[in-house]
Amino acid sequence: MGLAVLVACSPAPKQNKFVSYSGPAVTQIVVNKGARRMHLLHGTTVLKSYDIDLGNEPVGAKRYSGDGRTPEGIYFIDRFNPRSAYHLSVGVSYPDVNDKLRAQLVGMDPGGDIFIHGKGPYGKAANRKDWTAGCIAVEDEEIEEIYAMLTTGVPIVINP
Repeated sequence: MGLAVLVACSPAPKQNKFVSYSGPAVTQIVVNKGARRMHLLHGTTVLKSYDIDLGNEPVGAKRYSGDGRTPEGIYFIDRFNPRSAYHLSVGVSYPDVNDKLRAQLVGMDPGGDIFIHGKGPYGKAANRKDWTAGCIAVEDEEIEEIYAMLTTGVPIVINP
């Protein structure tokens, strides 16, 4: 009897990672790396805020592939990956022309594949702060909301 009650009280596993959103359009994303916070805004109104993890070298702007840093600057949401290894992911348009030029001047590849993503199967290993290779990570349930709220072309401002 005790086991039946325990099983009956356990939450059912989530069947669908795609949620819907019908609120105001997100017109900008602001990431404050130092505070480890990301805000989704409609105009000047904050719609949602999230605690974030960053690249494993969180101080300074991304300069080249493999430096472990999260970019700083103004970018745009440019793609969506429903089959992400990190549950779901939303692409950031890094590198831009200036990032490419800066890396080229020192003979390096600027890197790429910067995303806002969940933790996916890396959740337990990702319980430490700043574990990504340069991406912005949130909880899986949070990336589901973010994925539903965003559209391509939304600007993302990443501050130090």
